[in-house]
Amino acid sequence: MVFPEGEDDNGQGYQDGGYARRNIIMFIVLIGTAMAVIDGIVVSIALPTITSSFEVGVTQSQWIITAYLVTETSLLLIFGKISEYTGKIKIFLAGVIIFTSGSLACGVSASLAELILFRIIQATGSAMIFSLSTAIIFELFPKGEQGRAMGYIGATIAIASIASPVLGGIITDTLGWEYIFLINVPIGIILLLLAFRYFHFRETLSGNLDMDWAGAVAMILFMVSLILFLGELSTGIALSPAAAGYLFVFLVSLGVFLVREMTHNNPLLDLSVFKNRYFLLPVMAMILIFIALFMVNLIGPFYFEGVMGLKPSQVGLVFLIAPFIMVIASPVTGWLYDRFPSRYYSAAGIGLTGISLLLLSSSARSADLTLIVVSFIPLSVGSALFQSPNNTEIMRSLPPEKTGIASSLSATLRNLAMTLGVSVASIILTFQLHSSGYYGPVLKADAPLLAGSIGDILVAGAFICFAGMVFCLVNSTKNVPGQA
Repeated sequence: MVFPEGEDDNGQGYQDGGYARRNIIMFIVLIGTAMAVIDGIVVSIALPTITSSFEVGVTQSQWIITAYLVTETSLLLIFGKISEYTGKIKIFLAGVIIFTSGSLACGVSASLAELILFRIIQATGSAMIFSLSTAIIFELFPKGEQGRAMGYIGATIAIASIASPVLGGIITDTLGWEYIFLINVPIGIILLLLAFRYFHFRETLSGNLDMDWAGAVAMILFMVSLILFLGELSTGIALSPAAAGYLFVFLVSLGVFLVREMTHNNPLLDLSVFKNRYFLLPVMAMILIFIALFMVNLIGPFYFEGVMGLKPSQVGLVFLIAPFIMVIASPVTGWLYDRFPSRYYSAAGIGLTGISLLLLSSSARSADLTLIVVSFIPLSVGSALFQSPNNTEIMRSLPPEKTGIASSLSATLRNLAMTLGVSVASIILTFQLHSSGYYGPVLKADAPLLAGSIGDILVAGAFICFAGMVFCLVNSTKNVPGQA
């Protein structure tokens, strides 16, 4: 376990200086996490401006986003494994340094090729930060406060994810696209100064680093090819030669990875964790709700601009409803879970999210902006009600020495779920429009056609949530490990 200096695993010292210190540490980790999440999303708003600045096509500039996502997702699990030998704090601090340096380099890039290269460096730092943030915070708090701590993580990720487009638009319009990267530099420096002052931990480390490098290479290949396949598939229903090639590489590398992990003495990913129902079921539910939520993230701007005729700045204000609610609801849910622990919180939360998506579907078809705004309230509450308890259950399901792998694996699967949600929504939207005979730009589609297509996507998202609720309910029939 990891404790602030001067504390032990009986919680001694939590009443005095240690308490203040661990809250400062949590603040540092949450800010680092927010930076990592924001920079994975914020570039999408500035992409048209960057494309014009470098005088390139969208196909080329899209790699600014894709390179970041592919790099971060493929490295999360690897850094989680390395941290068992080096310690979580060293990896986190190195991540802040690399992320901050990469951000500076991105901001002064003179060409698209340079920007893409520096985004890969930035994403490497992001993976080091994001893979271990949950584990660090989870281990800092005693059992009676872990739910609340997980609630802060859920709120931070949600706020960063949803507020990113708003921040990206404001910064790009007022300062220029370079500053969506450069703004990270002073924040990163401050975080490093605080971290060197307050990050004094005792950690239980592995005696040697027996890394399965062949498995790591296979994992990177199947992660990269899967994301590229989903990205290619989302541009059209037909299976292009490129998509077929990515799919082939994915299947082969996935097969190699699974065989390697089942036969290696010290695998990169201990597949036995998936035999643990306490881990598997909440992870499956997490994957499904993030698929559904990122389906909403993709189609929301198209709906509000194409159907409702709102400006991008107005769309950003609508999407700010969710983070404002979650910043309150997530810690409150975590507090309730700490005092009245039950897995039914997760089931209720993801179920409420599904019901809210059905309400959104109905209001989207009728173009009722008031009802749409009202529907965002239970959607946000449901997400908050799900995430804090579910994240806590995932972290508690494995032994203390495996919290690093639990954190990094959860982050990896969450990233894949986000990508899958965007791809599923894109595929459904493309199919609906093409089946109606429309092949032009999405925003110029007939408003009723676009509203109906988006309504269908929201219904699909609702049923994905209800499937996740089943996993939560099945998990609720068993006792929580270490809990009456």
